Amino acid sequence: MSKNILLLAGDGIGPEIVNEAVKVLDRLNEKMNLNVNYEHDLMGGCAIDAHGVPLTDETIAKARASDGILLGAVGGPKWDTLDRAIRPEKGLLKIRAELDLFSNLRPAILYPQLADASSLKRELVEGLDILIVRELTGGIYFGEPRGIRVLENGERQGYNTLVYNESEIERIGRNAFEIAQKRGKRLCSVEKANVLEVSGLWREVMESLAADYPDVELSHMYVDNAAMQLVRAPKQFDVIVTGNLFGDILSDCAAMLTGSIGMLPSASLNAGGLGMYEPVHGSAPDIANQGIANPLATILSLEMLLRYSLGMADAADAIAKAVGDVLDQGLRTADILPQGVSEGITKVSTSEMGDAVVKALG
Repeated sequence: MSKNILLLAGDGIGPEIVNEAVKVLDRLNEKMNLNVNYEHDLMGGCAIDAHGVPLTDETIAKARASDGILLGAVGGPKWDTLDRAIRPEKGLLKIRAELDLFSNLRPAILYPQLADASSLKRELVEGLDILIVRELTGGIYFGEPRGIRVLENGERQGYNTLVYNESEIERIGRNAFEIAQKRGKRLCSVEKANVLEVSGLWREVMESLAADYPDVELSHMYVDNAAMQLVRAPKQFDVIVTGNLFGDILSDCAAMLTGSIGMLPSASLNAGGLGMYEPVHGSAPDIANQGIANPLATILSLEMLLRYSLGMADAADAIAKAVGDVLDQGLRTADILPQGVSEGITKVSTSEMGDAVVKALG
């Protein structure tokens, strides 16, 4: 039976990096007879330019009918002056909400070939393998009321609402516990329970769930301490579960431990297994159309899509091995290029890196 992927290249470097992932998919289709079809559509700034909105209902329908979605990135300064309600990022929030993509998996894995590319000492990050499970459809990004109002004295005031229902916390909590069972059986729940009532409820729910997962060691950490610990001793973590805002911040912090945010994929899943997969790094408009973006995070996002939504573990393993092979060959895009002269290291462009992965697939 054939499978269908929706490709949303988006803005900035999105089209460049998605193009390299398509090369990899084409090669796997040819070599392994995957029978995976794909079609392109618009989301973000490019959709605003074409349709006046960052995400159309027709695109949502295509996404819902697909077996998986591969996203490049959305946004850029071109659209920053638009009304906040129709900016590119609203399309991203809308598709997450419409498809109920509540569980965001963001791995921070250090490839051994890139240990010296991290801003931290080798001994702190060598062997790093963290998975951050971020609740994605609730919290302050979706809470109401929100807006900008004028006070009686004429001063403007911005306001947002941080809110989580018990059922939302339980759903992401169970997801994280089940993931921890398949890894190192250690789960750290991150919140700010000492000052936020929402976080107090979050901690209570996580504690109640722990009884159902006696094989998993549950710990708690305030978000400010967690940020410090990620830099001080990151290998203490196995799985981290946290809310939308804290997860957004901590996952980007963890990404840089690996040497480059350009290496890290992510998955956003709903309860039925439908997922949207995207690189963590964003649209990077400052380097768009220069051929220097790192496509490996997008290629690895395709690997996660094949593994988690399509159940094609062999194809996913082939991609993971191919990425390791090109790094072993010393091929580096600018973001993972070591400082100074390094023997056996070759700087490559976006397309050259994609071509190298295709070649490594055989």
